[in-house]
Amino acid sequence: MTKILGLTGGIASGKSTVDVFFREKQIPVIDCDQIAHDILNKGEKGYELVLKQFGMNILKSDQSINRSALGQIVFDDEKQLETLNRITHPLIFQEIQAKIALNNPSKNSLVVVDAPVLFEANGQKYCDFTLLIAIPESLQMKRLMLRDRLSKGAALKRIRSQMPLSQKEKLADFVINNTGTKQDLKSKLEQLLLEIKGEDLYGMS
Repeated sequence: MTKILGLTGGIASGKSTVDVFFREKQIPVIDCDQIAHDILNKGEKGYELVLKQFGMNILKSDQSINRSALGQIVFDDEKQLETLNRITHPLIFQEIQAKIALNNPSKNSLVVVDAPVLFEANGQKYCDFTLLIAIPESLQMKRLMLRDRLSKGAALKRIRSQMPLSQKEKLADFVINNTGTKQDLKSKLEQLLLEIKGEDLYGMS
């Protein structure tokens, strides 16, 4: 039977590197950020629902959603963010379940679901176990400002829109601190797979 590993972590914590590691190990990775992006494409149910809630002002000239404009609205207003999440999270998890079902249990004993707001959306209930990639807020802010070219204030709003790291650490089954090099991170992930195998969670024992 396929086991589901829920992967999460704050913005700019290094989950993309973790995704690459798992894919190199021939372990399927379902990217919830990509799903969240796709459900807001024109013609999708999420597009219609978000447009109905937030109005025509969030549209570009080509009638696609201006994601930056939508982001400014929700990251400046906690209630608006909650409203957006209520619309998108059920659609995202429907798509996750569909993608999980496509994986052949005989070939894929482990599937990774990369979900930045896994715990915020109570998505851990869909997973067999969870992995948190953790970094200090100061390092997270530095990486985010550099990656997305954000001001300190804008970066902090995005970080604070998510559940505090200390709370996520209490919910996660496995926690990896990503404060070193990429090789350090890969070594920790190798050890994690050995632990999973040892606990017969990976279907290999």
